[in-house]
Amino acid sequence: MQSDSIQPRGELSLRTVAMPADTNPAGDIFGGWIMSLMDLAAGIAAGTRAKGRVATAAVSNLSFLQPVKVGDVVCVYTDIARTGRTSIIVTVEAYVLRCNQGDRVRVTAAEFVLVAVDDDGKPRALPAG
Repeated sequence: MQSDSIQPRGELSLRTVAMPADTNPAGDIFGGWIMSLMDLAAGIAAGTRAKGRVATAAVSNLSFLQPVKVGDVVCVYTDIARTGRTSIIVTVEAYVLRCNQGDRVRVTAAEFVLVAVDDDGKPRALPAG
């Protein structure tokens, strides 16, 4: 499979190392683990924009482009694509540095919809800005 040489969009929101405990039965990193990292990164970006608590409402266009291997450094980038009255749409891309070396390789991409919520978990309007 060919490397994806696209430059990451947005800012680096999360970075970690893929470990043996994160593998599936085939020995690759479990896709659900990658998706959870992406959800965390989207929450960080949206929470900063919302100036408070957010909840994930939907994930779309999730694509696993290449496998992630044990020892890869996973770098998750986020970019706020759009905002509504209560919602924030975040484009999330995961890249890896294979064994912490070489060029970044895009491995996963998705769009997350998060909603600003109050202390009771009810949607609240986003602050201006």
